[in-house]
Amino acid sequence: MMHEFPSQDGVMMIGGCSTVDIANEFGTPVYVTDEKRVRENYRNVYNAFSRFMDTKIHYACKANTNLAVLRVLEQEGSGIDAVSIGEVLTCLKAGFSPDRIMYTGVNVSDAELKQVADTGVMINLDSVCEMERLAAIAPCSDISFRITPGVGSGHSAKVTTGNKGAKFGIPLDQVISTYARAKDLGFNIRGIHAHIGSGGQSVEPFMEMMEVLIELVNEIKGLGIDLDFIDMGGGIGVPYRPQEDEMDVGELAMNLTDMIQEETDVKTIVLEPGRYIICDSTILLTRVNDVKDTGVKKYVGVDAGFNTLIRPAMYDSYHHVAIANKMGKACTDKYDVVGPICESGDYIAHDRVLPDPKVGDIVAVYNAGAYGFSMSSRYNSRPLCAEVMVNDGKAELTREAETFEDLWAHQIVPERLQR
Repeated sequence: MMHEFPSQDGVMMIGGCSTVDIANEFGTPVYVTDEKRVRENYRNVYNAFSRFMDTKIHYACKANTNLAVLRVLEQEGSGIDAVSIGEVLTCLKAGFSPDRIMYTGVNVSDAELKQVADTGVMINLDSVCEMERLAAIAPCSDISFRITPGVGSGHSAKVTTGNKGAKFGIPLDQVISTYARAKDLGFNIRGIHAHIGSGGQSVEPFMEMMEVLIELVNEIKGLGIDLDFIDMGGGIGVPYRPQEDEMDVGELAMNLTDMIQEETDVKTIVLEPGRYIICDSTILLTRVNDVKDTGVKKYVGVDAGFNTLIRPAMYDSYHHVAIANKMGKACTDKYDVVGPICESGDYIAHDRVLPDPKVGDIVAVYNAGAYGFSMSSRYNSRPLCAEVMVNDGKAELTREAETFEDLWAHQIVPERLQR
């Protein structure tokens, strides 16, 4: 079931704090993260797998790179899945040691490869070309390979990554020769990795992927290469709708670890959950600026648009919404919740039954922790919003809202145009 939030006197609460008080204190739009829920989600997935075999969680930080969130996960003992040098440096700043970070880039430059190698993190190689370039830049590096398993899964075709012909990873018919070449080049080959997509809700695609990985592990062993770990990537989904079932992570853990232990000598499984850890810990609070009845459709106009949360516009993703200051009130009619961006596709939710929305109401958008702020933009010259973390009744600012001056901070007008 979708994670719900309690209410008090008709006001939604998060982490013991009133959402109305948060909106009034920090302004809107604002992302609000419940620290305890982040810790709970991390422990749930770690405990599900670690009861069966040695487990490492590499949080897929592209979902949310807020430094406070990263500090929470560093305290919990998490590792990091990073996809850019920016993410690597951000996680180092948050306190992660290099040995807890694995870098999995795609189509990266020599300059970025060198920057990453210089930090000392493990590099998960995406192509033969990248391997050859790394050999010239940082020979003897600790490496793994991302392979294309031919299995895909996800909440949208845009986030399905493991299908045959995908832009990611080593094609299956090139995997064994690539590992052999890496051995000849003198790399310290540590593991094998695959990622089938983001937001999957079924156990079966993960099992299909693991069958492929296990067969490859045993073939690679024939090259005289004993791998330390199998990295199953991320992609564990969460329920976005109130009555939606959630994936049975315990079943997933039992099935995958059984397969590894029965059919290989590999001792460690690595997971890269991002959405599962951070998604339902966070809501987006946005204030109602306008209510409009066109005679065809009714609109609730709020101050967050696809510049703040792009997932509905980009993926047609469903996000549950509620009027945070009218919890428990009877719903009166259907509305589209739309933003302030000058695009017809700028919406948060379609056809939602809401309790008589008024200007000044606070709308809470659920499941906003993953790919929310991290995918936001300054489109229409709207500054990025603030982020807040709540814990035990205390709300703390973790990212200041940008000012208009921030929009211009790095722009330079040539002198000839200033006259």
